[in-house]
Amino acid sequence: MICGLVLAAGAGTRFGDEPKQLAELAGRPLLEWAVRAQCDARVLERVVVVLGSSATRIRDAVEFGRAEVVVCPDWDAGQSASLRFGLAELADAEKVVVTLGDAPLMTSAVIERFAGEEPGTRAVYEGRPGHPVVLGSEQIARLTKLDGDMGARKLLDGGPVIEIGHICCGRDVDTPEDLEEVRNEARAVL
Repeated sequence: MICGLVLAAGAGTRFGDEPKQLAELAGRPLLEWAVRAQCDARVLERVVVVLGSSATRIRDAVEFGRAEVVVCPDWDAGQSASLRFGLAELADAEKVVVTLGDAPLMTSAVIERFAGEEPGTRAVYEGRPGHPVVLGSEQIARLTKLDGDMGARKLLDGGPVIEIGHICCGRDVDTPEDLEEVRNEARAVL
């Protein structure tokens, strides 16, 4: 079984007082774009979205479609905690395609492409590591020992990469300025 995982648990403190997942992009909450890309990838049998900070507000404001929403109780321990929590929800998966909730320009076509790649593969954008990443049983087992805000980055070092900067924008939103840049890029494609 191939599944999708959207990580959206962090507080986004660099963005300001309001949850960045709810910031508006072309009439929809930022997180909704990332969730729709995963849900529209037909090859994914299940999609799980991990929330944490402001989970109730986000759950009430975002249309999750077929995605299952889970709330990581120790989300403030860093990205690795929410990644481990989400992967535990997908324990029966052979492969998991991981994306970020603050990367609204990810496409379902890119997610489907990565679903067909070998575990340990990650996207690069002009040589810079990014998402999606594909995790298999080997990576998932090793993730149980991670902590902090590193995610799976160290586990994927030296593994296969696919350059996709020419077909997809991997930009994530950390600040209001990032959101404005994404809005400018989105105007060309939305």
